[in-house]
Amino acid sequence: MDNEEKPTKHAGGRPKKFVRRDQQLAVMCNRVERMIIETKAEKATVSVSEFLRNLALGGQVDRKVKALPKEILLFTATLNHLAANMNQVAKKRNREEELNAIERAELTVLSTQIKQFATDIKTYLK
Repeated sequence: MDNEEKPTKHAGGRPKKFVRRDQQLAVMCNRVERMIIETKAEKATVSVSEFLRNLALGGQVDRKVKALPKEILLFTATLNHLAANMNQVAKKRNREEELNAIERAELTVLSTQIKQFATDIKTYLK
């Protein structure tokens, strides 16, 4: 048998990180403090390690997921409501049923609401 080296195979798997975090830092706290830290990290959608590291190095922890402004949520709710009402009118018209006076009045109100809603959106986006 000869003593030639066999070519090495690549191990595969996850590539090595450029900056490896291999230093462990222990933080002592009581059970309540631990629960608070874990809850805050979960709200920020980061791991506890990342939460504490960002807090210590940067003085704050930025959330990864931004919440939508209240106005946008209200716009979405209004749009869903108007769409449901318009869908009911469209179903009735597709069955070739005539709208009575009350339904025509409601349709006029819906039309006005949609126009106002479009104006509100334009105003909000300016």
